[in-house]
Amino acid sequence: MVAFLCKILYTLTIFIGIILGALNSPYGAIQQTCLWSFSTTLKERFMKRVKYLNNRDLLLQIHASKNTYCSYVTPEDAQYDLIVPNLRKINASAVAQARKAKAKRLTQEAWEEAKLAGMKKIKLADYTVRPRKIDKTDLVFRVMMFDHVPMDDERKKHYRFDSKGKLVCVGKSHWVGGMDNGYFSVDHGKMTNQLAMMYMKLCERYGTRANWRGYTYNDEMQSQALMQLSQIGLQFDESKSDNPFAYYTAAITNSFTRILNIEKKNQSIRDDLLELNNMMPSFTRQNENTTSTASYKKRMKTAHGEVRTVNKTGIAKLNKKLRKTGKIEAEDFAEVNYKKVDMTNHKPIVKKKW
Repeated sequence: MVAFLCKILYTLTIFIGIILGALNSPYGAIQQTCLWSFSTTLKERFMKRVKYLNNRDLLLQIHASKNTYCSYVTPEDAQYDLIVPNLRKINASAVAQARKAKAKRLTQEAWEEAKLAGMKKIKLADYTVRPRKIDKTDLVFRVMMFDHVPMDDERKKHYRFDSKGKLVCVGKSHWVGGMDNGYFSVDHGKMTNQLAMMYMKLCERYGTRANWRGYTYNDEMQSQALMQLSQIGLQFDESKSDNPFAYYTAAITNSFTRILNIEKKNQSIRDDLLELNNMMPSFTRQNENTTSTASYKKRMKTAHGEVRTVNKTGIAKLNKKLRKTGKIEAEDFAEVNYKKVDMTNHKPIVKKKW
């Protein structure tokens, strides 16, 4: 509500300033300047700039969405510190990496909490958590498994060290209930509303790019991209990359290109039907028919006249001659080995046929 009122006040101040400037009153310029300064201050104080999307927010929402498909012993077990391909990879080196990752995350969280509390002139170094102070039993490892069928005991799980130093399973993916008495399920989870909004914003912003926004079927492209993201969005593997933005952008590009190819094929079929019925096809087909004729190809062979080449030494000689005399004669080109290029085998530009 506060943000909405600030937007109204900001719009009114600009509107009043424009009116005062148009009236040309003696104090119009001063009043307009004061109103503009007030509106700018109001905007900076209350209307904070909303960021678009970043990989950190995407990763958080992907993790939250995946957790809706998982079951854990305690809520703290949902936050993993390191991803490994199998249990054999959980060794001393993996424990050290997990400690560093957990320390970095705890440091960032503590600094952000202090910032939200209103503290000023805070430094990240003041909230640094030492990796050595983290106990091994506080670490959580995500073990990636690719077999998610009910009769298979191996699937994506979270493991934690117990007090005796042994690995204990504390979480399973696609699982409902306890670790021992639960059951396999693939339809009890969902993506978060914020992640869905991110997908929509990605498709909307990508559709406004210069190479896509001119198509009349841009909405269909965005719909196809949104459907593709909803299918493969949670398949992003955090162990291989920390850049989901590039992963999603590539999927959106492929979806847009797919719709473009389908529409061009449909346009080609439609033009064929129009030509069979002695009707006027699209301008694209008319242009293709013109450029594919023998007369056009013959004309394109000599469209630019004679083509000649000269090397760098010849260019230097011609420049020297031009500086001395102020002009270049036809005889000067013969002295610099001015060669004529044979254009008989030159092929004109041929447009791709879909």
